[in-house]
Amino acid sequence: MASSYYKLEISNRVNIGSKEAKKQRKQGLVPGVLYYSGEDAENISVDKSILLRAMNSGQRIFEILQKGEKQYTMLKQVQYHPVTDEVIHVDLMRVRRSEKMTISVPILLVGDSVGVKEGGILSQSLTQVEISCYPTDVPEQIELNIEGLELNSGLNVGDLDTGSEEVEVISDVNLNIVSISSPTSDDKEDESLSGEDESVDTKENLDQQTDDSNDKSDSNGIG
Repeated sequence: MASSYYKLEISNRVNIGSKEAKKQRKQGLVPGVLYYSGEDAENISVDKSILLRAMNSGQRIFEILQKGEKQYTMLKQVQYHPVTDEVIHVDLMRVRRSEKMTISVPILLVGDSVGVKEGGILSQSLTQVEISCYPTDVPEQIELNIEGLELNSGLNVGDLDTGSEEVEVISDVNLNIVSISSPTSDDKEDESLSGEDESVDTKENLDQQTDDSNDKSDSNGIG
């Protein structure tokens, strides 16, 4: 569980509009909005370099200092430039440490499955799962051990173990996360055809060698 949080340096934006936003971006800031249920949204700006490090940290909850008070936020929406992919705007949602929240976290598959070792094909159909917990208990990811996963079998959301009673999985327990399937008939057919091609090539080589030998014998006889 996350015991410390990236601290985002934010400041209130008094002047708004596209021109002001461009000025802030040139200064290394990202314009944004801070939301909180039941309160008016606030226009803010965030230090770009710190924001990018926070986004790449794997954490979902970030610490900010707003009006002299330590608060916690999560990313609500991030807008990227359509050409450069640079972050041009960010929306933050404030959360309270005393209130449970719903958030999606990544699923990390751990181990080498028995089914894959037997030639099976692994397919992961779900990469994130929704959980409910306090902001201080949000995990960076939830691990799912697949070492015992056999051929033609799978694991569902109901097989997840969050490792904490404070973290509740609220996604449908019947949703499939990962499965191991046998190679398709097309794959087997391709292997078979490949083997036949090798046999044909070998036969053609033998026939060519025989013809060459006969030609050589005929040539010696004429001499």
